[in-house]
Amino acid sequence: MRVHFIAIGGSAMHNLAIALHKKGFNVTGSDDHIFEPSASRLAKYGLLPQQEGWYPEKITADLDAVILGMHARIDNPELLKAQDLGVKIYSYPDYIYEQSRNKLRVVIGGSHGKTSITSMILHVLQHKGKQFDYLVGAQLEGFETMVQLTDAPVIVIEGDEYLASPIDLRPKFHIYKADIGVISGIAWDHINVFPTFESYVEQFRIFIETIQPGGKLIYCSADEELNKLVAATETSVDKLPYLLPQYAVENGITNIIFDDNIYKLNVFGQHNLMNIEAARLVCEQLGITTTDFYNAITSFKGAARRLELLGKNDTASIYKDFAHSPSKLKATIEAVKKQFPERQLIGCIELHTFSSLNKDFLSEYAGSMQLADVPVVFIDKKTFEQKRLEPYSAEDVKAAFADNRLIFFSDPAELLRYLESIKLENSNLLMMSSGNFGGIDLNMLKNKLLFL
Repeated sequence: MRVHFIAIGGSAMHNLAIALHKKGFNVTGSDDHIFEPSASRLAKYGLLPQQEGWYPEKITADLDAVILGMHARIDNPELLKAQDLGVKIYSYPDYIYEQSRNKLRVVIGGSHGKTSITSMILHVLQHKGKQFDYLVGAQLEGFETMVQLTDAPVIVIEGDEYLASPIDLRPKFHIYKADIGVISGIAWDHINVFPTFESYVEQFRIFIETIQPGGKLIYCSADEELNKLVAATETSVDKLPYLLPQYAVENGITNIIFDDNIYKLNVFGQHNLMNIEAARLVCEQLGITTTDFYNAITSFKGAARRLELLGKNDTASIYKDFAHSPSKLKATIEAVKKQFPERQLIGCIELHTFSSLNKDFLSEYAGSMQLADVPVVFIDKKTFEQKRLEPYSAEDVKAAFADNRLIFFSDPAELLRYLESIKLENSNLLMMSSGNFGGIDLNMLKNKLLFL
């Protein structure tokens, strides 16, 4: 099979390219800019384009497929050439489905927790020696790539609600046609695509309807909006709700209690305990007992950038997290504060997604940082320039977050000076972003603050 990737440098795209290369496909690709770690990983497999840019001559009639990334524009010259030649064009979720038609498909959806739930399932399946394929949105310990495609009978897919490609405006998780579907919760996001809360919720109703006959819907029954949706959606699939397991926190360690046994975890927070229960129910459908699941999950250390411990000493810890939407921000802050109630919490969030910088959406953050002792918000002034938006003032942000304690920065150098001035004693620092804080080196910051 000859397959060409338009925008091969994307996180999911380059991992799919590597997976198909490993499967024996002839893979080529193009992109106008490829960042690390995509560039090094593509180069390792001989898949890195020799030159950046778009080259229509790479598109020939003998290609079996072109896979189009979301980063490409609808007037991309390679896309136009493929359309002219009548070459079959797929989005990457479309192609994942094509490669998994004959597998049992587990699809993890929801506004938050998708990556963690998917990672937990993969960890347990690997621990139990099961054969499976996967697509996950983070690098995991023990897994070389974020996509695997083999002859395994099962595939576990992190299925988000964002659009599939510039010419396929369906949410990705509608495409996979789950046999086992998971919804972790619903909290409005992607306002640039779903301008109202109702239009956003509608995508989850459609997802439920795509679950195949005889399938399972696993959902968080603690989520009021999700409960209403599940009750109102007519479907023949089995509905399996989940809630928090029995647990206790001792000396900064969270333990699950089940059948008079105690299972010590490496992760913490009620949101992660909910994620564990979603993963447990999925694994139960795949033949793994509750006891075996809990035994395996004790060695799970988390996915990259999901409450990832950067460093610690006797009196302080520094974490980084992918949290960027209001619900994720609130859950992550609550998790760290409850795990270490005696420590001061400095919480720093970078806003840079289309939703978080939209004035109509910013007020959704109201109260989301209440549990942080020192709330800090950063928006890189370059982000305003790149997105051609009028910059927010500190007063705008404080009003939106409904928090006068809030400290606001728009210059990464000023943010770094502030962070370096912190006396991190009997305190935790939580850095939250789907970006990179304007290029701040968090490892250097960690070493300075913790005296490592």
